[in-house]
Amino acid sequence: MLSSFLFLIFAARKLFNTYIMSMMILFKLLGSLALLMFGMKSMSEALQKMAGPQLRHVLGAMTTNRFTGALTGIFVTAAVQSSTATTLMTVSFVNAGLLTLIQAISVIMGAHIGTTLTAWIMSLGMGFNITDFVYLAFVLGIILIYMKSKRIIGDFLFGVAFLFLGLGTLKETGSSLVEDPSTSVIISDFFQQFNEPNFWNKLLFLLMGTILTLCVQSSAAIMAITMMLCSTGVLHIDQGIMLVLGENIGTTITSNIVALSANVQARRAAFAHMSINTLGVMWVTAVLPWFYSAVCHFVGFDPEMSASTPGFAIKASMVLATFHSAFNISNTLLLIWFVPQIARFVCWVIKPKNVDEEEDFKLHFITSGIMKTPELSVLEAQKEIVSFCERIQRMFGMVRELLNLSASANQKNRQQEGEFAKLFTRIEKYEAISDNMEIEIANYLDHVSDAHLSDETKAKIRAMLREISEVESIGDACYNMARTISRKYQGKQDHFTESQYDHIHQMMELTDQALTQMNQLMGGRKEAYDVNRTRNLESEINNYRNQLKAQNIVDINNHEYTYAVGTIYMDLINECEKLGDYVVNVVEARMGIRQRIA
Repeated sequence: MLSSFLFLIFAARKLFNTYIMSMMILFKLLGSLALLMFGMKSMSEALQKMAGPQLRHVLGAMTTNRFTGALTGIFVTAAVQSSTATTLMTVSFVNAGLLTLIQAISVIMGAHIGTTLTAWIMSLGMGFNITDFVYLAFVLGIILIYMKSKRIIGDFLFGVAFLFLGLGTLKETGSSLVEDPSTSVIISDFFQQFNEPNFWNKLLFLLMGTILTLCVQSSAAIMAITMMLCSTGVLHIDQGIMLVLGENIGTTITSNIVALSANVQARRAAFAHMSINTLGVMWVTAVLPWFYSAVCHFVGFDPEMSASTPGFAIKASMVLATFHSAFNISNTLLLIWFVPQIARFVCWVIKPKNVDEEEDFKLHFITSGIMKTPELSVLEAQKEIVSFCERIQRMFGMVRELLNLSASANQKNRQQEGEFAKLFTRIEKYEAISDNMEIEIANYLDHVSDAHLSDETKAKIRAMLREISEVESIGDACYNMARTISRKYQGKQDHFTESQYDHIHQMMELTDQALTQMNQLMGGRKEAYDVNRTRNLESEINNYRNQLKAQNIVDINNHEYTYAVGTIYMDLINECEKLGDYVVNVVEARMGIRQRIA
């Protein structure tokens, strides 16, 4: 009886220890994956901070044809070590109208090739104990972080160190799983069930790679797991290759999620990204035996080699890295000739909605992207501010149109009253939209500022917050003018004289010129803009306001019109002058000039 009881205690203890060990291995696997993903993200963000503006200019300038576009995608992705970042940047450019759909497709094709460098880095990490070198990177990184001018380089070293530490830990954990007989048998038995090289097993691993990449939102993390399983012999290379193909489809989901809230062209670019990889997987699956044999022959890998053979781990990881590169290069070389046809296909699938987006409050460029970086976020916010400025100038155009309608008040009829009321309601709606846009953009910039930013990016965000505040004030000035015109239209006051209308139109013309100059600056490059143009126009507006103010007093004394009419007249003139001041403030904020203290 006692021996049976002791046996039960021993068995329970052994079971408990096995459970604890299994949980520890699971946590170690998840932790190493977290380190790997964090390292990739930190490294990519640091690289984008170092060369973000230059990369954006390269993307905009080096896409004159499909081949230069593909080369641009390769170099940019290799530089930032993230095809997701390049794709999201490209979608943002399409959303902003800086790239056409055809240009974007060629850049995305190049990004597919550039991202294969990550797999080669991981393959290198599988070849030897990379963790022996990461601690030096941590030491150098922390020293550089405390040297403010070299902080970004320190961030980059920390990202690289975390990446390789996660990769080394993942490799070590995989080896311990294989060496432990209890877990090795379970894992091997699971994958052995699908060893038969038939269509359904291939489809299973293809779907598995797609779903895992979609869930983790990092093809690099799933590639690392695939390399670890294949290099330890737990997963057959055939199955690993199908996982790699699935990862290529899964990684396209990110840009499609981000593009859901973007405009039609951006959604088409994201869908083209998915279509290119899906088409590639389809044709390569059809010729997979020959393609796989060619890769194995190139690497010098024998598919029948056992995991105990010396050099198996590095050879297996090299096969996966080579296959990944060969697939993406072949797919790009094949499909780059059909870029116009792909563009037509995605345009046929994603049709524009018949909605007047101008009248809807919707941020067109800011999206809730996954793996968003500060450089991308600042770019999107800047494009949203450009859209905000353009919308405000349209609002000012409506105010001018409202004044023209009020000028024919002598012939006022029911139809005209309906047009006036409709236009005034539209201006009211624009004023509400401008308030909402200011709040939404400010909230977004506030969220971005929570991230670890460079001093340059912090300065950009401060300037943007100042810009949106002044642009919203322009919207308030436009609404005040519209209310003044409506009050006069609906009231019993006398009408403006012909000279008053001429003066108001001339003042509004000067104000519209100031808005046009502001939009030229906001939509272009500030290096090419002369701020004195706006200041000179503001001086002209101020001088004209002072001239009309003095003339107004004389005209009232001469009984040209009543005091009430003169007050409304000067309200419109003064609002135009205030609007000109707000324009100068926006321009100076964009140019990085400190705000003047009144």
